[in-house]
Amino acid sequence: MKRKVSVVTGGAGFIGGHLVDKLVDLGHEVRVIDNYSAESNDNFHHNPRAEYNNLDICDYSKILPVFNEADYVFHLAALARIMICMTQPQLAGKTNYIGTLNVLEASRISQVKRVMYSSTSSAYGLKNSIPLKEDMPTDCLNPYSVTKVAAEGLCKMYNDLWNLETVTFRYFNVYGERQPTRGQYAPVIGLFQKQKEAGIPMTVVGDGLQTRDYTHVSDVVNANTSAAFTTNKDAVGEIINVGTGKNSSVLDIVNLIGGEYEFIPERPGEARDTLADISKLRQLLDCEPKVELNKWISYE
Repeated sequence: MKRKVSVVTGGAGFIGGHLVDKLVDLGHEVRVIDNYSAESNDNFHHNPRAEYNNLDICDYSKILPVFNEADYVFHLAALARIMICMTQPQLAGKTNYIGTLNVLEASRISQVKRVMYSSTSSAYGLKNSIPLKEDMPTDCLNPYSVTKVAAEGLCKMYNDLWNLETVTFRYFNVYGERQPTRGQYAPVIGLFQKQKEAGIPMTVVGDGLQTRDYTHVSDVVNANTSAAFTTNKDAVGEIINVGTGKNSSVLDIVNLIGGEYEFIPERPGEARDTLADISKLRQLLDCEPKVELNKWISYE
């Protein structure tokens, strides 16, 4: 029987690397597209059983051959940090919007069965109250969320106009093994762990009482593979939150890790609280988050 072929954009990065490992373990032929540009990654992940293509999703003619005879596409490549997108808004638009358009068109031309698109919980902004549901209005406050949400519209368009099956995910604060730790805008758990290892105080933004729904990378991978293989057509064309349905404050994280910390000024435009409503994740994909934050940090 012919092996399934999966294309993973951003497959050398944090989430993408874990997804590549899972797909390889499932017996897929995995083709990675990555341009190795993520500034917050300390190192890029390579699985020796996957094929790696050092390409930019903005270069359509170069990436198109990678999609030949592909069954599934997992699109994670992006300019993926809010503050980086604030300093380079044109690159954010090019990568997150035009790049996604290229991935979708290559998928359509290549008759891919289904595309899984990684979007962001930043779509909900500041105006929505928790828990955050997929049918709430978007409130995009920066070039990152604007471009990622605009690309959600592209996925819906390709799904509705050309019957290219798409599933869009909005991730909530992903953490886990091999998480990014470089730079002042790295995700908070990895940043705190690196600061503690270096013997310097953990830097808490604002009062530290802001809360986030922290989601382990393995639960994100599980959502992606479940969406790819599900026979439930109700999931196709949908936007689905990937979180835990529980949140923790930044000071909770500090206390779980343990050690000295200091407060730094809060950053404008950041939500006070996030918490995912994961009803659709459960109902459409039969996914249940498995990793608990406090147990993972204790184990680490």
